[in-house]
Amino acid sequence: MSAFIIALLGAESTGKTTLANELGAALAARGERVAVVGEYLREFCDREGRTPLMAEQRAIAAEQTRRIAQAAAQHDVVIADTTALMIAVYSDHVFDDLALYDEALAAHARADLTLLTALDLPWRADGLQRDGPHVREPVDAKVRAALARAALGCAVVFGEGEARLANALAAIARARVPEDLLAGRSGRWHWVCERCGDADCERHRLPSL
Repeated sequence: MSAFIIALLGAESTGKTTLANELGAALAARGERVAVVGEYLREFCDREGRTPLMAEQRAIAAEQTRRIAQAAAQHDVVIADTTALMIAVYSDHVFDDLALYDEALAAHARADLTLLTALDLPWRADGLQRDGPHVREPVDAKVRAALARAALGCAVVFGEGEARLANALAAIARARVPEDLLAGRSGRWHWVCERCGDADCERHRLPSL
């Protein structure tokens, strides 16, 4: 049986690393063999003392993908604190480089569930990786647009502390329901547009930026 891969995506300072570790602990406490795959980009920045150059982006993305695959071969559940798709998004945002998207989306498609962390947490500085709160909405939009182009769905995770964890766990439980049991129901949630006219859409519950 192949591992169930949960991929966390989101703009900077939206709680991805905290949530990944909390999810790993919660699922491990249920007796599952869980691996949390950390963000290789963070490791690179800490080691090199700088952010990557454009020419280094592809190798960083490939290493993130390799580590996720390695963990999936040895565990029942893998929680990936970002995938190559975030590298592609930042390569686009920082360098206007679109070359990494196809490969990154193909790798990301192996995930069974994508959790997109919402912009409802306050921005906090965190070393070399963070540019400022002004980049969060543009990056969030690029992530959503990339997923939409590849027809990949996601569940958006809101809330602070225990509420955020509970919402993520609920999304995981929903995603793990066998497809035959979902027959006749509404099915899994898929994001459709960036700024829809539905007043109940999750985008309208975000704070004004």
